[in-house]
Amino acid sequence: MRRLALVTLIALGGCEKQMQDMYDQPRYKPLAASSMFTDGGASRPPVAGTQVHARGTFSGSSSGRVGTDTAQRWYRDELATSNPYPVTLSLLKRGQDRFNIYCAPCHSPVGDGDGFIVHRGFPAPPSYHIDRLREAPDRHFFDVMTHGYGIMYPYADRVTPRDRWAIVAYIRALQLSQHAPASSLDRESPK
Repeated sequence: MRRLALVTLIALGGCEKQMQDMYDQPRYKPLAASSMFTDGGASRPPVAGTQVHARGTFSGSSSGRVGTDTAQRWYRDELATSNPYPVTLSLLKRGQDRFNIYCAPCHSPVGDGDGFIVHRGFPAPPSYHIDRLREAPDRHFFDVMTHGYGIMYPYADRVTPRDRWAIVAYIRALQLSQHAPASSLDRESPK
C-alpha cells in the first residue's frame, strides 16, 4: 500500500511540468513570420463570413467603408487647433446636449466643478470659470476630452470629434455667461 502511494505521488509530481507547459504555450507576436502555415505568417486571416464588430461613426474608416469626405472631415476635426465650426445656435444646442450627458455629472450644469459626482465623494474637477481655463485655447478642452486628464477618462471613443468641438463651443458660452465684459452688456434693463 505504501509503495502504491509513493508511485502515485511521484507520478502526480511529474504532471506539474506538463501542466505548466499548458499555461506557458508558445505564441507568436502579431505579423511575425511562421513556418507553421503555408503563407509564412503567424497572423491568421479572418474566417470567411466573419462580420466586423466595431462601434462608432469612424469604425469602418480603415476598411474604406467611410467616404473620403467623412474621413477628411474627421482629420480636419482631429487636427484643428481651434474650433473648426462656426458657432451657431444649432452647434451650441448640440454642445449643451452632449455637455449635459457627458460633462455635467462631474463639472455641473454651469461648469463650476460641483456636479453630483463630487457630492458622492469624488474629487472636484476645476471650474471652467477660473482664469487658467478661461485663457486656455480651444484645443486644450478638445485634447482633455480626447485623451483624458488626471482622473478624467478619455471620451474619444464615446464622443465624436464634431461633438467634442460642439462641447468646446458650449464651454466657451458657459464661461462667457459668468464673465462677460461689461462693455458688451446691453445698458437697458430687461422688461
